[in-house]
Order: sequence, then structure tokens, then C-alpha cells
Amino acid sequence: MNPAVASQPALSRLLELQLRTWPEHEKFLRKRFETTDLLAAERVAELVLKLCDDPELVTRDYRWLCKNLYEEELHLRRTGSYRLTRFEDAVREVYANTEYMARYMNGLLLSQVWWENHTRVIDYYAREFLPRNVAGYRHLEVGPGHGLLLHFAARDERAAELAGWDLSDASLSATRDALARLAVPREVLLEKRNLFDAPVGERRFDSIVISEVCEHLEDPHAALRSLRPHLAPQGRLFVNVPVNSPAPDHIYLLRTPEEAVEMVRTSGYTVEDQHFFPMTGYSEARARKNQVTISCVIVGTPER
Repeated sequence: MNPAVASQPALSRLLELQLRTWPEHEKFLRKRFETTDLLAAERVAELVLKLCDDPELVTRDYRWLCKNLYEEELHLRRTGSYRLTRFEDAVREVYANTEYMARYMNGLLLSQVWWENHTRVIDYYAREFLPRNVAGYRHLEVGPGHGLLLHFAARDERAAELAGWDLSDASLSATRDALARLAVPREVLLEKRNLFDAPVGERRFDSIVISEVCEHLEDPHAALRSLRPHLAPQGRLFVNVPVNSPAPDHIYLLRTPEEAVEMVRTSGYTVEDQHFFPMTGYSEARARKNQVTISCVIVGTPER
């Protein structure tokens, strides 16, 4: 392991626990931290530890998640498609299963540290996207999940208002609990809303985030179009969506980063910025050649 990892206390603790529960994962983790921004990983590791009652349990759930993802990967390789294509099937198999969802969310939380593409998305969001918002910006996140991204916005003194929308009461409760654990210093308005029929108010948002949501929808184009009326004329949309990323609840398959960019563009936005972050151990070129996961960040503004 990179000797410099030892100087990062939160990261070192998580690594120790992970290797205790899954020693065979050392080769992957060694590659993960060969050449990387350890400070970014440490920042995320600190937040993850604050969200864990039992970090060792979370490391076991991460191992369980990886096993499930491997099965989904085999299906994609055999058939060229995700196993599920309808949202109702994802609800039945994943979202309605409380025990399954708890383990799934635990595993995904730890993936924010162990998967380089996830860490790089968070780092770009915190260091580049938010600082480019106008002073006094009104901010919305759709599907805020663990609250990691909302946490960074809430700590930005330039943000005037913060909101989060989700369809699920349970998800909103989990986000509310996460923000409390992260000691978010201000109020965040969390509302149960369907983005497809949310009423458009007089005040629009200066930045809207939809991160790792589009792949869970049957028609992400319609979702992005639905968000446009809620975005201020000079507002900015942050989309984070993976390509070639099989998972138990992923139903919309994007094959290339260009498809992700085109999805945003054809939904009524001018693309301002784009970044492609390949999965751990891959260059972008090799990830494209092997058709493995690339996290695509696209920043758009309303098309005029």
C-alpha cells in the first residue's frame, strides 16, 4: 500500500477494517491508492466514518455489494443489457426490501472512498462546481441520498438556500439523519416531491444537482426536461451519470460518455463543462475500449 496512506487517519482506519473483513480485496485497494489524490480520499473517508454506527459492518456490506454487482456485470456481458428495464421491477426487487436496501446503501457509501471515479466526482463537485455558482445561489439536489453532496453545499457560505427532493419518505428521513450526523450548520429544506410534476414557483434555483439518479429512470431525458423550468435563466445543472455500470437497480444503459453528454444536450441544455472519470485501475482510453464504468459529469445551462 502507498506509504502515504498511513498519514491519513480516516482512510487508514477504513482500510484496516476493510482488509480485516475482505483481505482478498487488497490488490484492488493497492491499485486504488498507487497514484491518487489522498487528500480527496481522506476528506470523503472522514465523512463516511461520521455516517457509520458500525464501520466494520459497512465494510462487510461493501463486500456483499461487490458480489451482487459482479452478477449484474456477468448479465451485461452476456446479454448486452441491464437485467432490469422497468422502474416497477427495481421497486419490487430492491427498494421495497428494507434489509436489502440497508446493505446496499452501506456498500454504496463505502464505494465513495474505494472507487476512484466516485471520489473524483465528489472532489470536482466541491472544488469546481460549487465555487462557480453565483454568490447567494439557491441550490436544489434531486435524490440527495447519503447527503454527502448537500453537505458541501451547506458549508458553502455563498449558498443562500438549500433544498432536497425525493419520492421516498424513507430516503428523506435517511438524508435528514445523515445531515445531522455531518453537523450541517444550517437548515436544508427536504421535501417529498416528484420532479415530473413539481409545481414551478416564482423563485427558481441557481444550481440543480441530479447525481446517480438518471440510470435509475426509464426516461432520464424526461426527468432532465422536467428540471429545466426550475432552473434560473443563468442557472447551472450538475448531472452525474455512469456509463456501462450494471447494478441491481440500474435500468437505463448508456454505452459511452458521448451518449451521456448528448442526453443532457437534447434535454434542453447547453453543455458548459464535461469530465469523464473511469473506474479504479483504468485510464479513460482503456475504460472505453473495455466498456467498463466511467462516471460522467456534465454541467449544463438552460438552452436559449
